Amino acid sequence: MEMTHYMELLASNQPWNLILFMAIPVVLAETVAITELAILFQGKKSGLVGIINRIAGIIGGWYFLGVFLYLFSTVVIPLSSTGGWRGIADIIAVGFYLLGVIPLMGMALIDMDLLAGSRSEHYKLKLHAIFVAVFLVVAHIAMIFGMLNPSVLGYRLTPNMPMEMEDMNMSHSMN
Repeated sequence: MEMTHYMELLASNQPWNLILFMAIPVVLAETVAITELAILFQGKKSGLVGIINRIAGIIGGWYFLGVFLYLFSTVVIPLSSTGGWRGIADIIAVGFYLLGVIPLMGMALIDMDLLAGSRSEHYKLKLHAIFVAVFLVVAHIAMIFGMLNPSVLGYRLTPNMPMEMEDMNMSHSMN
């Protein structure tokens, strides 16, 4: 069975890739999402919940920017230049995973008062909640397509691509 590079990344180098590329970003993003609900009910970002939300948002955004830069340079560019993608499911999975940097950095910049800093608190809360929602959508699209066998959407290992080439793509993209 073939798997997307997204799934292979998480399955390789256990448990470290799973921790670095899934657990840490998801725990930080889910912390923001859960605390965001409490903040929205209160109508303001204050107290311990506000502090946790702000810290998780800032750390999550900058952490994921590092993940994005690392994976873009070590996976996306090499796979794109060698034609190593495993079909559309692979591209969607990795692409949507990496798109998570936009809402996560948006939240971090709001929390650092670098985005919408002069706007009202209500506007910033609304924009922050929108970024949470966008992150949840792109992350779930990445997960769904990442767990899909690429052959379901038409990927076939080409007969002229030796298995060693496919193995080289997999090991290079995951290490």
